[in-house]
Amino acid sequence: MKEESLFKDWGTFRKGMDPKSIQLSFANHLEYSLSKDQYTATMRDLFHSLALTARDRLIERWIRTQQMYYVRDVKRVYYLSAEYLMGRMLINNLINLGMYHETQKAIQAVNIDLEELAEMEPDMGLGNGGLGRLAACFLDSMATLEIPAHGYGIRYEFGIFDQVIRNLSQVELPEIWLKHGNPWEIARPEYSFAVHFYGKVKQINLPGGKLKTEWIDTNDVIGIAYDVPIIGYRNNTVNTLRLWSARASKEFDLNYFQGGDYLKAVEEKNISENISKVLYPNDQFSEGRELRLKQEYFFVSCSIQDIIRRYFVKHDSFEEFPEKVAIQMNDTHPSLAVAELMRILLDDYGLTWEEAWDITTRTCAYTNHTLLSEALEKWPVAMFETLLPRHLQIIYEINRRFLRDVSLHSLGEVGRLRRMSIIEEEPEKKVRMAHLAIVGSHSVNGVSEIHSKLLRERELNDFYTMYPDRFNNKTNGITPRRWLLAANPALATLITSRIGDGWVPDLEQLVKLEPLTKDARFRKEWRSVKQSNKERFAKAARELTGVAIDPNSIFDMQVKRIHEYKRQLLNILHVVSCWLQIKNDADFDMFPRTFIFGGKAAPGYFIAKMIIRFICHVAEMINRDASTNHKLMVLFIPNYRVSLAEKIFPAADVSEQISTAGYEASGTSNMKFGLNGALTIGTLDGANIEIMEAVGQENIFIFGQSAEEVSARRASYNPREFYLKDPLLGNAIDLVREGFFNPEDPGLFHPLVDRLLNDDQYQVLADFEAYHSCQRKIDALYHDQETWTKKAIINVARMGKFSSDSTIRAYNRDVWHAKPLSISKEDEIA
Repeated sequence: MKEESLFKDWGTFRKGMDPKSIQLSFANHLEYSLSKDQYTATMRDLFHSLALTARDRLIERWIRTQQMYYVRDVKRVYYLSAEYLMGRMLINNLINLGMYHETQKAIQAVNIDLEELAEMEPDMGLGNGGLGRLAACFLDSMATLEIPAHGYGIRYEFGIFDQVIRNLSQVELPEIWLKHGNPWEIARPEYSFAVHFYGKVKQINLPGGKLKTEWIDTNDVIGIAYDVPIIGYRNNTVNTLRLWSARASKEFDLNYFQGGDYLKAVEEKNISENISKVLYPNDQFSEGRELRLKQEYFFVSCSIQDIIRRYFVKHDSFEEFPEKVAIQMNDTHPSLAVAELMRILLDDYGLTWEEAWDITTRTCAYTNHTLLSEALEKWPVAMFETLLPRHLQIIYEINRRFLRDVSLHSLGEVGRLRRMSIIEEEPEKKVRMAHLAIVGSHSVNGVSEIHSKLLRERELNDFYTMYPDRFNNKTNGITPRRWLLAANPALATLITSRIGDGWVPDLEQLVKLEPLTKDARFRKEWRSVKQSNKERFAKAARELTGVAIDPNSIFDMQVKRIHEYKRQLLNILHVVSCWLQIKNDADFDMFPRTFIFGGKAAPGYFIAKMIIRFICHVAEMINRDASTNHKLMVLFIPNYRVSLAEKIFPAADVSEQISTAGYEASGTSNMKFGLNGALTIGTLDGANIEIMEAVGQENIFIFGQSAEEVSARRASYNPREFYLKDPLLGNAIDLVREGFFNPEDPGLFHPLVDRLLNDDQYQVLADFEAYHSCQRKIDALYHDQETWTKKAIINVARMGKFSSDSTIRAYNRDVWHAKPLSISKEDEIA
């Protein structure tokens, strides 16, 4: 009885949600997990102890969830993504576990500030931008909706680079997020798989005329699994994000070592482990391109092998595979899943081609995330032939059979055969990965209504004509747990005080806020929350940049990856124009405004890095002008990331979503800003259109050309015409060309001027006048704070459609068909 009592007490101690149990668990981890006390513990040690305390309270749910998936033999969704921008996990996990407030009480009692402690956690930045953050939101929603699901990706040792601004330019530094370990992950070396590269293909004639194919003489890399728990909101579901780390199949060559060649002794280990070393190696060089292809195949192969291993725990044939497995490929990076699944079914299990192809196409689904041709991956056939010879054979055979189907469907249309082929013949023979994903999937979706429309009508029209039933739309979404409840607790508390907390798992309930637009007291409280968030951000911005900004000014924000189509250049040109008007036109007035930029440029993208440099030079010059800086300030926030975004979105008044119409697939920062009460200025692009339809045209600022108008203008577009006819625009460009913003090197920004005047691919100048006029409307409205507040409340109230929960429900309804499974506390762990 005594032993039973001790065991029960220990279980309560590890699982208790009251402040006392949390304190005891926290102290226990500090002493016994980290071997620290009050004299030696750092703030990082305290963070790790608290993270382990939270992890204790999800472990039993995690085990129970995975066990019940086996017991009920459920269909599972496998989400394959090369990127996951998870950010920090502590606060989000505490909220989803339902222990945030109790934890806050527990550590406040020992004089520790929870927010300060959370700052110790590095961002889990395993992604480049919206693609990775979307994947993280989807994982949260799948767990919250109790959908049996697993995420798969790469455990990059170095995630997205840290950005610092030196000499007013972007400098990239390695982001060492694993330097102090990751308290959330659990290594699973028992789940390791060999991944083959290089070698040659051997075919053997078996008795009965059957042909057996073997891939031999390969160089092998071992994939080791690391699991991260994904907790549903206020339920007992804990799904898994499994990340793969590369290890050498041969750790150490003793012969080389004993011969004194110490570098050669570990050469194979270093080469192998480079695969999971860094997110997106520089693919301007052949070595970088080969490493990137290795990365994509490495994580796909590990994942497919693991999926099959898990399936065979309960099954002894592939007969039910498509009924138990749904594989979703997040963009083209995982599209080798089609060829790898075929290879394993054909070579390892001896299925016929027809059987293997039927299983593959019924299992795989593909999400397209881009309309940019450079982002639709193509790999040289020569590289494939060297690195993945067996897969190239399979892809050739897929293509051979597919082109016969195309010929039958479109008799005599040779051009269509060339356009649709998985193999691009000219100028260099390449494998079109998007085509492979489309041909090998039963579902192909875009990520906003306009994006999906453009895919059907323009980019992928040939495929849509042949496979109309495969194409569908799934507009992206964001998780309200991260982007409102955790990021903006003051606004979340205000909303909950009036309509209850049902909006957290059901964002459509925010519509209950609409009647409160007539409540003067509520509007005043709303403005008070926004002002507090602005003051909080202003403090953080000063710590980051040394620049003091006025929280009483309009905070006008554009934070996203730096790319020409996203048109940060349009924004900063407008800033220069406004500054000139303040200086030169006594009748021009504007409400004080702070223009805030943030985002990273790809290291090899010259123009994008030049745009950052230009913004920083403009900021340095304009901010020092004492005659105008009470009216206009410019700030570039370095190292934009998830944890910084959580401070930015709640503080924004204006959300800049100004990409060239027809280029942004969806965007999700527009949703995050809107959910936090910012008003949008944007083009008819991506999800902006659906946001306009949801909030009403009177509650959003839309300007510029439509996608159709952009396309129609392209052939005859002469940007100099707009430069010559618009003095506001012309004066701004002239100032840049004269070298005003960099007098030490007047020609520094001539490449940007040349781009605008001679090669304005994204029609910045064509939309400038409409953009400037729209900005004047914003200025006028902001003077009327009561009306502005009403519109901000309506924007939040009508954001329900853009929850990632809604998106995941649609995927599951139309594509995956996985039955949600509620995990009960009473479900026994065997």
